[in-house]
Amino acid sequence: MKQEQFEQRYQLVWERLEQQLDELEQFRLRRTGDDLPVDLPHLYRQVCNHYALSRARRYSPQLVGYLHRLVLRGHQQLYTRRGAWLWRLLTFIASDFPATLRLNIRYFLVALALFLLPALLVGGYCMFDDTFIHSLMSDAEVSKMEEMYRPDNARTGRTLERSADSDFAMFGFYIYNNIGIGFRTFAMGILAGIGTVFSLFYNGIVIGGVAGYLSSLGYTDTFWPFVSGHSALELTAIVISGAAGLMVGRGVISPGRYSRLDAIRLQAGRAIPLVMGAGLMLLGAAFIEAFWSASDLPNGVKYVAAVILWIMMIFYFIFAGRGADGTR
Repeated sequence: MKQEQFEQRYQLVWERLEQQLDELEQFRLRRTGDDLPVDLPHLYRQVCNHYALSRARRYSPQLVGYLHRLVLRGHQQLYTRRGAWLWRLLTFIASDFPATLRLNIRYFLVALALFLLPALLVGGYCMFDDTFIHSLMSDAEVSKMEEMYRPDNARTGRTLERSADSDFAMFGFYIYNNIGIGFRTFAMGILAGIGTVFSLFYNGIVIGGVAGYLSSLGYTDTFWPFVSGHSALELTAIVISGAAGLMVGRGVISPGRYSRLDAIRLQAGRAIPLVMGAGLMLLGAAFIEAFWSASDLPNGVKYVAAVILWIMMIFYFIFAGRGADGTR
C-alpha cells in the first residue's frame, strides 16, 4: 500500500485518537479507568499497529514521527496510572494475545501439525504394541508413569516419593516443569527453527506414547480424568510456544531485506506476546493440575469441565480481540 492510500484509509482513526488525547490532556481528568473514553484502548492498539507498519514500509519520517507521538501520548494516558499493570494485563488477555495468535495463525498450524501428528501416530501404535514405549523412554521412566496412574494409587498423578507433597507444593512443581517446557520450545527457535521443530516433535511423541501405553494397560479411569482438565491449556500453550519459536527461526533463515540480527529482533518482538500468553496458560494449567485434576470429584464431572474449557478456549482465540488484528 502506498503512503497516500495508507493515510487516506486511517486518517480518521488518527484524528479521533488525537482528539481524545487532546481532551484528556487539556482537562487533566483524574487518571482512573472510568474517566477514559470507552474506545480509547481500541484506537490506541490500532495506531500502534499503524506505527509499526509505517516503520516497516519505510514511509516518510513525518508520518512515522506523527504516529510515534500519538503512541507515546496514548501510552501515557492508558498505562501511567495507578493499577496500570492490571489494566495492561486485562487488555493483553482480552485482546492482544488472541489477536496476535490470529495474525500468526500459519505458524500455529505448522507447530500444531509437528506436535499433534506424532502424538496421534505414536499413541495409536503404543496402544497395540505396549513394548514400543521402551524405545522412547527408559525403563525407569516407564515404571514412574505406571506408578503415577495405577488404579490403587491414592494420589493419582504423583509418584510415591511426592505423594506426601501438598497441593500447593505440587502447584509450584508443575509451574516449574510446564513453563520450562514452553520456554525451551520457544528459545530453541534461535537454532534456525530446528530446535523448536525437534522439541515439538519430541514432546508429541512422548506425550502420545505415554497416553497410548497407559490406555493399553487399562488405566483409562485414572489417566484420562486426570489429564483432561488441564490438557486444553497445557497442550495448546506448548504449541503456541512452538509457533513463537518458528517465528524466530524464520528470522534466522529468511531475514529478507533486514540484516539477520534485525530480522531476529523483529520476529522475536512479534513473538513475545505469544510467549507471554502461553506462560499465562501454563500457569493456569498448573493450577488446575494441582488443585483439580487429582481431586476426588467424579470422572464425569471432570470430563464435562474439560469439554467446557476446550470450547471456551477455542471461542476465545476465534473471537476475542476482534478489530485489534484488523478483523471484525
